[in-house]
Amino acid sequence: MTKEMLYEEAISLEEAALSANNVMVAPSRKSYVHGCSTTPLLFETVGERLRSAVDQVPEKEFLIFKRDGIRKTYLQLLKDAEKLACGLIHLGVNKGDRVGIWGPNTYEWTTVQFATALAGMVLVNINPSYQSEELRFALEKVGIKVLITPPGFKKSNYYQSVKDIIPEVATRPAGRSDINSHCFPLFRHLIVFDAEDREFPGAWRYDDVMKTFTEEDKTKLASIERETQPDDPINIQYTSGTTGQPKGATLTHHGVLNNAYFVGLRAGYSDRKTIICIPNPLYHCFGCVMGVLAALTHLQTCVFPAPSFESLAALQAVDEEKCTALYGTPTMFIDMLNNSEYHKYNYDSIRSGFIAGAPCPITLCRRLVQEMHMNDMQVCYGTTETSPVSFMSIREDPPEMRIKSVGHIMDHLEAAIIDKRGRVLPRGEKGEVIVRGYSVMRFYWNSEEQTKKEITEDRWYHTGDIAVMHDNGTISIVGRSRDMIVRGGENIYPTEVEQFLFKHPNIEDVHIVGVPDERYGEAVCCWVRLHESAVDKVSEDDIKEWCKGKIAHFKIPRYVLFKKEHEFPLTVTGKVKKFEIREQSKIELGLQQVVSHFSEL
Repeated sequence: MTKEMLYEEAISLEEAALSANNVMVAPSRKSYVHGCSTTPLLFETVGERLRSAVDQVPEKEFLIFKRDGIRKTYLQLLKDAEKLACGLIHLGVNKGDRVGIWGPNTYEWTTVQFATALAGMVLVNINPSYQSEELRFALEKVGIKVLITPPGFKKSNYYQSVKDIIPEVATRPAGRSDINSHCFPLFRHLIVFDAEDREFPGAWRYDDVMKTFTEEDKTKLASIERETQPDDPINIQYTSGTTGQPKGATLTHHGVLNNAYFVGLRAGYSDRKTIICIPNPLYHCFGCVMGVLAALTHLQTCVFPAPSFESLAALQAVDEEKCTALYGTPTMFIDMLNNSEYHKYNYDSIRSGFIAGAPCPITLCRRLVQEMHMNDMQVCYGTTETSPVSFMSIREDPPEMRIKSVGHIMDHLEAAIIDKRGRVLPRGEKGEVIVRGYSVMRFYWNSEEQTKKEITEDRWYHTGDIAVMHDNGTISIVGRSRDMIVRGGENIYPTEVEQFLFKHPNIEDVHIVGVPDERYGEAVCCWVRLHESAVDKVSEDDIKEWCKGKIAHFKIPRYVLFKKEHEFPLTVTGKVKKFEIREQSKIELGLQQVVSHFSEL
């Protein structure tokens, strides 16, 4: 045997001896982590947790909606949710039936969230920006029985959209529903809540439904609550609607409640009074799980500044309500910091906050710590399919360490980084993130084929995100597998180039996409928003020259397109729609699609 072979055998024998004597051996060098925890999982329904909260703090404020002037205690919310649940039961809505909620952040949204949870119904979150055909898809895909909505919001006329695809609505009298639609045989009721208390043909008035129930309905609600189990579905959330056909991720009471609980635990919500400012939309997990349910599980308070994101409204809410935590996507925080009235308000109450939904530039994180006092700021990573948070930074880490990755694996979850063949990679190598545990969704509703594609037989969920696992078990996301740019055989991860460009002193925001290139298959294109003071002073060549010698030549953008804030296409959650940037760039640059023959990984 060679010296090397003898050495390896000796090490192997030593490790075996240590293991036999229950002595801890060196950790695996594989890209795998397990969130060991001494804190047990909750095994409750959302309804049970709400009743427990009311028993403990009935008169504590739970929900504040600033724009509407609504403030509700835990007890008031429970009473309203019970009334709505009984009203829905009176209309013939049963346990397991799907109830759609379509609209911006309002108190009615949260009331529907808890009413359906109490009654064992499945809430279907519908993106407020959806139009008629997207609503049609939602109604068809999950068989929504009841749709609850305001008549409209901003440029969207929700009531008209419903009439466009369900003409039978217009044939019913005002204040009445019970629709029989040939195209949507499961759909029965349209419920409209309206600040002006108007009536609409074919629609129940929301307030009337809240009042119309019997003692028998109340008895049935109590029976349903006893029957509803933590592993039952509670929520269907559509994902990837901005990049392809939406998929209905079906989440459980067990998944969302525990995820909210452990997010709040790691954020310190159980240690002291917390007032969470949530400018994010409720239809997304960031708002309804990390926000509302995290507050519920730790008996805290939520503040919603406006029906949709408005940077000024968020700043005012922090000041007026003395919020201690502030949520947002990177784009939202950029808009808040750059609001012309930013310096008019006081942020001394803030001590923490979450950044999630998109990779966060390190320079932005530093500004939030220095300028908004978010010393306990934490970065979160996850997907709707994982209820949503899988990784989250810990407060014990120094701020500089917290922003260099998306954090540590959450309690009771497993994660790994794999290659194209499904093999777990060594730490330090790029690959796809997979996650397993209580938070993984049950399935995509009515889509067995898609479910099998995304969730393996042993319950690993494929996120589609590309990441690197560090020695301490934290991970850094370097991009989406579908967003990765393949330039002449070189893999380029947009996030990596974006993080570098954010260091440029005159760049306010930047997004990287791949565009067709005849020679290399793809070329790097970046959209840049400059600081106001640098507009018209920085050229495309200046940006390219600044990159030279600092990043690999093939990562330097071939195209630089300067944009203003309003030109960046955003989803309702504040994420930039990269597929739209890609398409707009191709049009502006006059480029044709080139088929790439390079593999993704």
